[in-house]
Amino acid sequence: MRVAILISGRGSNMAAVLRAAAVPGYPATIALVLSNRVDAAGLAVAQAAGVPTAVVESRSFKGDRAGFELAMEAELARHGVELVALAGFMRVLTEGFVARWRDRLVNIHPSLLPLFKGLDTHNRALEAGVKLHGCSVHLVRFGVDEGPILAQAAVPVLPEDDEASLAARVLEQEHRIYPAAIAWLAAGLVRVEGDVVRVAAPAASGALANPLPAFAPLPTTAATS
Repeated sequence: MRVAILISGRGSNMAAVLRAAAVPGYPATIALVLSNRVDAAGLAVAQAAGVPTAVVESRSFKGDRAGFELAMEAELARHGVELVALAGFMRVLTEGFVARWRDRLVNIHPSLLPLFKGLDTHNRALEAGVKLHGCSVHLVRFGVDEGPILAQAAVPVLPEDDEASLAARVLEQEHRIYPAAIAWLAAGLVRVEGDVVRVAAPAASGALANPLPAFAPLPTTAATS
């Protein structure tokens, strides 16, 4: 399956997916890395990996969200994209775009959804006193961090944690579950039933035979769904 990754900045989750996609047996090709900012550091990372890149500057479409998204979709079509993965893409997509890419649009968010939607998730987790924090991969629905959950990983919140230390442990888990979740989608293992995602076990042995494949292992301290 041909996948586009949308970024706005450094693209650390993008880089994790690129590493996974280079492993034999990964069921997706990263056909495009698309940014809404010409200065996004992740563009250079993608180019160094030999992945096609494009920029559709959101600032050039001020007040014209539909025009901005049509320009993005023209790039997606030009590269034959079948699945779109958001990786730090700092734009709220319109209801029309989300509907057109229904069940082919995936996002990773740094919290255990439905907790802490939106920004500043690590500080909010610390302020709330939760004992577990983590990240979620979800299919995108219209709204902020809305949609059926595909995978989650949890980390303990330690007494000595600050925002930076907690964010670093969560990011490590993001880099593990996002490539795996994209692989499940690309391999056709995902079934959506209402607001619930079911991931089927592949019949054949190989890279996708485990709940989380070899290119994206999880340590025993993480939980997945």
